[in-house]
Amino acid sequence: MNLLLEKTDKIRLIQEGSKLPYDLLLLADETIEAIDKYIHDSEIYIYQRESETLGVYALQMFDGESIEIKNIAVSKTCQGEGIGQRMLLNAMEQAKDRGFKYILIGTSNAAFRQLYIYQKVGFEIYEVKKDFYTKNYSQQLVENGLPLNHMLVLRKQLND
Repeated sequence: MNLLLEKTDKIRLIQEGSKLPYDLLLLADETIEAIDKYIHDSEIYIYQRESETLGVYALQMFDGESIEIKNIAVSKTCQGEGIGQRMLLNAMEQAKDRGFKYILIGTSNAAFRQLYIYQKVGFEIYEVKKDFYTKNYSQQLVENGLPLNHMLVLRKQLND
C-alpha cells in the first residue's frame, strides 16, 4: 500500500473558529456531547482531496511528554484506501516534531480493525480502562456485534 499523499491530497490544521466536521468525528465517537468534551482543547487536522474533506483527527496534549489522538476518522466511502494510516503517520510526525516522547490513542475492546491498524504502525497496548463505556455512556454501545466495555489505550514511543 502506498502511504504517500496523492498530488491532490493534503493534511492540514484547521483554523480556530472553523466549522468542525462533526459528520466525520461521529464515525469515531458516539455522540456530539462526547466529542465536545475534548474537541475545543484539541488541534484538529483534516485530510482533503481537492476541496473535499475525507478524514479528520484531533490531537490533545496529555502530559509533558505525551500527546493523544482523541479522534481519528475516515469517510465511509474512502475507508480502506490508506487514509487512516496516512493520518496516523502525520499525527506521529507532528508529535515527534514538537518534542513529545509518546503518542497515545484509545479505542474500544471490540474495534478489531482499528486495533490492527494501530499496532501495524507501532502502537502497543499500554493500559486498559475497565468499564469505560458502561460508566461514560447512558446506553449500551455495540461494535462488531460486541458490547463496548473497556477502552484499550495504545502508546507508541516516538524517539525510535
